[in-house]
Amino acid sequence: MIPVKIQKISYHPPSRSYAVILKEITGKRCLPVIVGSFEAQSIALAIETVDTPRPLTHDLICDMITGINGELKTVKISNLSDGVFYAKMALETIEIGEKIIDARPSDAIAVALRMNTPILVSPEVMNEASVLEHSLVENKTPNKKVKISVDALKEKLKSAIEKEEYEMAAKLRDKISEMES
Repeated sequence: MIPVKIQKISYHPPSRSYAVILKEITGKRCLPVIVGSFEAQSIALAIETVDTPRPLTHDLICDMITGINGELKTVKISNLSDGVFYAKMALETIEIGEKIIDARPSDAIAVALRMNTPILVSPEVMNEASVLEHSLVENKTPNKKVKISVDALKEKLKSAIEKEEYEMAAKLRDKISEMES
């Protein structure tokens, strides 16, 4: 199995979803995994270590694992079939031993990040679906700059927080900080 880390999360316009880019720790290959917007948001919150007022679903899963004195040993992206990735979560407790649980990679990654658990990819999946890191460079066309006030951004930030759109809130917070400095 090949250990990977999250390199970035980017929007994937053709599918209107997000790509979580997993980069092998000791190499130059990256594995783009398409995830839904809720899962991308949860992964982003885990990366940024943002505390939410109430537990999200992935926080609940982590609480359940620790609540039964369990440990998430590894998350493995183990298979790719018809363009769909499959993952396994290796859970271990003293009472029931080791259990392998089938999971969507997006959910497994979100839980692994919260529990500081290694994320691994099978060599077969990496060989079949990876791309080299330099091929992920985005071609950005220059677009017109729109002037927006700090006050307008603060209103958008407030709205994003109320809607629990934390990834957007983090981006707005950073933009406000940049403009105010």
